[in-house]
Amino acid sequence: MKAIILLSGGLDSTIAAELMDAQGIELLALNFKTPFCLCDRKGSGSCGNYAYKVAIQLGIEFRLINAADDFLEVLKKPKYGYGSNMNPCIDCRILFFRKSKELMRGVGALFIITGEVLGQRPMSQFKRQMDIIEKEAGLEGLVVRPLSAKLLPPTIPEKLGWINREKLLDITGRSRKRQIALAKEFGINDYPCAAGGCLLTDAGFARKVKDLITHDELNLSNIQLLKSGRYFRFSKETKLVVGRNEKENKSLAMLAREGDFVFRPLHIQGPLGIGRGFFDPNLINLSCKIVARYSDRDGNNSAEISYGRIPEAESSLITSPLGEDELERFRV
Repeated sequence: MKAIILLSGGLDSTIAAELMDAQGIELLALNFKTPFCLCDRKGSGSCGNYAYKVAIQLGIEFRLINAADDFLEVLKKPKYGYGSNMNPCIDCRILFFRKSKELMRGVGALFIITGEVLGQRPMSQFKRQMDIIEKEAGLEGLVVRPLSAKLLPPTIPEKLGWINREKLLDITGRSRKRQIALAKEFGINDYPCAAGGCLLTDAGFARKVKDLITHDELNLSNIQLLKSGRYFRFSKETKLVVGRNEKENKSLAMLAREGDFVFRPLHIQGPLGIGRGFFDPNLINLSCKIVARYSDRDGNNSAEISYGRIPEAESSLITSPLGEDELERFRV
């Protein structure tokens, strides 16, 4: 008996995999790549890497599907709306379930397994939302949630005896005490992204994404740019991202593309700024002032800032930093 398990690499899905493996179910682990995994932002690896590590430990096949483009289309206008910020949780789950269903026939899988816990996440893990997601994905009765199965109606695999319902669990809510106890029982010691997470639930980041959607600029290139620094919007066509540290400066340098403006301080330490869109002399001057604001001027009232459009030659100007009140007019 074969099933697809949606494996995040977090604690819940890892325990779900252990429970199903113990019942002799042949598992294929599936993980979806989007630009918004919180593990990536923390710099501790990617969600896909964690899932792959768990799959290796369990000795099960692993597949990673890049769902970034499809996810961005969902993000622009989700049928079931957003959560507290820009997180389209219900539509996200529907997308992943649909893609899982597409894979089922090709790999000989008969049902889907997830690590969802009833009541753990308010937007997508209550009974009503779970039913909506299954129906929209065409998987009614074919999604097994081992951690909360005894609190939910029996699924088709349970009714047909493919899996033993009595060996499934009745976990509910946000507490993770039982999962942590089970982790010890199964010998699971390393789950660095235990709670999972999505950047779209972060209020600050969500504002930036909303800005891209508002200006019809939601694409992977712009998303990667705004993940790498302070974000300023000058006009419908023009924005500036300024690094906050050496790591972000390096990231911005790699993300810069032909036609972008590059701003950097000369002779002193400071951030790299990447401008994208139409820059007239006034906006060039404004960008230089912002970069000067975050540069190490060592008490000086001005700084020399280099600027230029890739791949053209760079120029420079000496400018005072932008004041805090004026800076806030442009910060997203």
